[in-house]
Amino acid sequence: QLQFVESGGGLVQPGGSLRLSCAASGFSLASYAIGWFRQAPGKEREGVSCISSSSGSTYYADSVKGRFTISRDNAENTVYLQMNGLNPEDTGVYYCAADVVPTVQAMCVPWYDSWGQGTQVTVSS
Repeated sequence: QLQFVESGGGLVQPGGSLRLSCAASGFSLASYAIGWFRQAPGKEREGVSCISSSSGSTYYADSVKGRFTISRDNAENTVYLQMNGLNPEDTGVYYCAADVVPTVQAMCVPWYDSWGQGTQVTVSS
């Protein structure tokens, strides 16, 4: 089972920024596509942004395009999500996951059985 430690969440005002980190635990994520997902209260989990193993391909949900940037540092075994222009609709628990998939779009489908503890993001004035 692939495990991650998500961090970097917090309370931020609308328009603010946060940088989330997803650190792999006990394995090298270099060969995996990585995805960031979120779950808002009362809503289903959704794919936010995903990145291929080589960083050659990225995917963003329409709701975050132009505001969020995903990146990875395989040497640090960590994937990041830079979130700018946050709004209250971005509130939720953010999780990451890894897989070997043919496309980053496939990576962003939240069909995984096991999730980490996530990191809470709250956007509120």
